[in-house]
Amino acid sequence: MGGYEYDFSVISQNMDIFIEGALKTLEISAIALLLAIPLGIIIGMGRISRNRFIRILSSAYVEVMRGVPLLVLLIWIFFVLGQFLKLGSYWASIIGLAVFTAAFIAEIVRSGIQGVPRGQMEAARSSGMTYWQAMRLIVLPQAFRRVLPPLASQFIMLIKDSSLISVIGATELTLNAKNLVATTMRSIEIWTFIGFVYFAMTFTLSMIIRAIEQKLLARENS
Repeated sequence: MGGYEYDFSVISQNMDIFIEGALKTLEISAIALLLAIPLGIIIGMGRISRNRFIRILSSAYVEVMRGVPLLVLLIWIFFVLGQFLKLGSYWASIIGLAVFTAAFIAEIVRSGIQGVPRGQMEAARSSGMTYWQAMRLIVLPQAFRRVLPPLASQFIMLIKDSSLISVIGATELTLNAKNLVATTMRSIEIWTFIGFVYFAMTFTLSMIIRAIEQKLLARENS
């Protein structure tokens, strides 16, 4: 770019701001995931429930969440729902990310459960287990191993999606970068570095999850 003098010292001079933002991004993503997993499991099991009402309700939830852009959902929760529940940007962000991610986890869980051979459930029921005992002790453990890779991918997506919460003013990595660009006018250096930070976080997480998968695979084969 003609006339522009690069100065990456803005990165080292503001490293504490970047670290604070990255930690807040991980914190919000982790809390949202902790809320999304049980919600997604409940909805995923509802998707294959024998109760028609529960099945329709769960399917409607998934379709609505998949049909509404995350950015619109975050804005609605912050400006509409937040007016009644007195949500700040922090909890509006966590709730928005959690309910959105739960819909995708529900589909992962549903496909994982349906991937377990039907004979496993029938054998458990014939041995005297109730439906929920068979589901909890036989089907879900097998389904969990199947859904671990797509669940991991969903968590990586969650970290990347968390950059959208800067729109409603939640403090995290992207908002800190925006504010820093506004005061230093070093957009090229800062956004290049922010892209690297997001890549480093998701790549590291991907490697950790791959190691866990290999451990589980080795345990199954031993």
